[in-house]
Amino acid sequence: MAIGFSTTSDHGNRQIVPDKGLSSTETPRVLMASFGDGYEQRIANGINSLEQTFSLSFKTRPKAEIDDIIAFFVSRKGVTAFNYKVSDSNVGGGETTYKVVCDKWTKTYAYDNFYSATANFRRVYEA
Repeated sequence: MAIGFSTTSDHGNRQIVPDKGLSSTETPRVLMASFGDGYEQRIANGINSLEQTFSLSFKTRPKAEIDDIIAFFVSRKGVTAFNYKVSDSNVGGGETTYKVVCDKWTKTYAYDNFYSATANFRRVYEA
């Protein structure tokens, strides 16, 4: 599979590649106990305690492509995970596949028959 994700629509399978400039945010989940004298204890919250999100954009694309992307997100309803592959220079120029859900997206009506979309993917840990 190439970088991006695959959708299935009335037009068949489509490989969707986001615009360049993908951003990834990582936030550790930490349990913390604070004591009155300023002392505190911290421990990782869970086995997979690093939350990771990706912000993607799909700018100025034909309406049919944006409609397919949005329909794919709607069909998954922020619940059903899918694979998302990114280029990763930390893996020697290779690619890394993440299991993600899309729980927020925006559709923008740009002009004529060209639309744009943005999406937030959240990494999930499941089989």
